[in-house]
Amino acid sequence: MKVVLQRVAGASVTVDGETIATVGPGLLLLVGIAGGDDETEARRIAGKCAEMRIFSDDDGRFNLSLLDTGGQALVVSQFTLLANVRRGRRPSFDAAARPEAAEPLVAAFAEELRRLGVETQTGRFGARMSVDLVNDGPVTIVIDSVDLDRPRRGHAAKP
Repeated sequence: MKVVLQRVAGASVTVDGETIATVGPGLLLLVGIAGGDDETEARRIAGKCAEMRIFSDDDGRFNLSLLDTGGQALVVSQFTLLANVRRGRRPSFDAAARPEAAEPLVAAFAEELRRLGVETQTGRFGARMSVDLVNDGPVTIVIDSVDLDRPRRGHAAKP
């Protein structure tokens, strides 16, 4: 699973000329589900997004999370995050989960944010969407579940 987390002043999703979701200050979360991902992973990364301290405190330091600030989240499914560009000029999306497997995991990701107390809106799975956003910072972080399971540099893996 890959998530591109962007701190935003606001964001919205439009489908077929109709705005279907709008959030104020908070996070835009582009979510790519890989083959083999599961609900446990979706919930774990959603929790990390909600609790990551990337909002400034009164001293301008990154000490506050989305939960601390009461910010909102906009979750948008984006299988293209799983693109493999190693060969040729056309990306391969073979690593992305099939839609029937990905859709419930994106829903579980959004539901976990709601369970944690984050006001959460979503795009429309499988639709061609126009996503508008105003970056705040900008702060953009890529979270890859594969990286979360690797040992930190200079640290041995825990037995």
